[in-house]
Amino acid sequence: MEMMIWNIILSGIVAVLGFMVKGKFDELDRISILLNKTREEVARDHVTRAEVNQTLDRLAERIDKSIQRLEVKLDEMKKG
Repeated sequence: MEMMIWNIILSGIVAVLGFMVKGKFDELDRISILLNKTREEVARDHVTRAEVNQTLDRLAERIDKSIQRLEVKLDEMKKG
């Protein structure tokens, strides 16, 4: 009889510990998923050096074209 009581008590302790360990592993999986989503968002929003250079080149070309048009207009005003 005494052995059966110890068996029940120890089984209960093992069950509680198993439940707690399972909860920790579930929490670890949830954190892992959140971390992966965060990495994806950072990678999506991240700008590469090539993209920055391309954008700056386009901006420089646009400014050069605008300055050239202004120069043409000023030359026309001087002549006319």
